[in-house]
Amino acid sequence: MPRVVHFEIHADDLARAAQFYTDLFGWTISKWDGPVEYWMIFTGPEGTPGINGGLVPRRHPRSEVDAIVAFVCTVNVDSLDTFFARSLELGASVALPKMPVPGVGWLAYLKDTEGNVFGMMQSDPTAK
Repeated sequence: MPRVVHFEIHADDLARAAQFYTDLFGWTISKWDGPVEYWMIFTGPEGTPGINGGLVPRRHPRSEVDAIVAFVCTVNVDSLDTFFARSLELGASVALPKMPVPGVGWLAYLKDTEGNVFGMMQSDPTAK
């Protein structure tokens, strides 16, 4: 059964947001050394309940209709293409088309029938 495996917080100022969540929750937040700007959020020790996430630059100004102003949960799926197509059949719309996360996998964001954004990720270390 697919499960939520990751969340993301979109921010205008990544350093400011990192400081906020570190100060508020005690999360460890550090810049990812991959090919895109991304900060990893560690919410607690491995082996304890919960999930980790990421901090990403906001892609659109908050004044735009499609700006993401919430946490986005990402669900691990075994075939992004299959789940992506099925989501559209069920009434979802595309928020961010399928894209590679280099060395990690394939990611897409969709809007559910209520307009909520969610992510789906297929692991693939060869993604480029």
